[in-house]
Amino acid sequence: MGWHRELLIGFDLETTGTDPLEARIVTGAVIEVRAGQELGRREWLADPGVPIPPDAVAVHGITDERAAAEGRPAAEVADAIAGVLVSAWQSGVPVVAYNAAFDLSLLSAELRRHGLASLRERLGGAEPAPVIDPYTIDRSVDRYRRGKRNLEAVCTEYGVVLESAHDASSDALAAALLACAIGARHPKVAELGVAELHRRQVHWYAEWAADFQSFLRRKGDADAVVDGTWPLRENANASV
Repeated sequence: MGWHRELLIGFDLETTGTDPLEARIVTGAVIEVRAGQELGRREWLADPGVPIPPDAVAVHGITDERAAAEGRPAAEVADAIAGVLVSAWQSGVPVVAYNAAFDLSLLSAELRRHGLASLRERLGGAEPAPVIDPYTIDRSVDRYRRGKRNLEAVCTEYGVVLESAHDASSDALAAALLACAIGARHPKVAELGVAELHRRQVHWYAEWAADFQSFLRRKGDADAVVDGTWPLRENANASV
């Protein structure tokens, strides 16, 4: 049948910035999908505790005023999202996130920032897995395709409707549907067990990072470093 026809948990965060170890959660969403059909969703709006930069507001539309008036404390939101994801992993259900290394690393940093149990601690020391990252998979199975690889572009490539880019619920749903579409187009990916697919993505991401780092250095950035860790980076402390 293939994992792409089974239960998947789409996950996305919208944030205050682009550094996963420093940015804060503004909105989050978790969407349940089976065989391309949405079964349910959970959504969160956080008060990040810091000003939301204008550039970030321009992306997701959440202002300081709305976050302060309607948002829950950031620690509560991070704890709740982590609880939902950990429950999925404990049940063997894959979590789907587009560019998972960003969202999971940011969530991990938020948990650490607020003195909450890490994802690994909640899993009894195990790695957060299985994770399915359409960004990483698409880059490996169709590496020579030209053009952008952002969520909008890859959804267009696979015929997935993205209703409202940079809305956490829309992005989470699109990520899950995109995973289904990739599985349908690439049977050799779909036939892998989710544990094996997770392991391969670790390798694919590291391979891409090494290649990209070499490219940047050839172009003149001799000190370029591209972190090849996937799906979770915890090698720096997040500051309050």
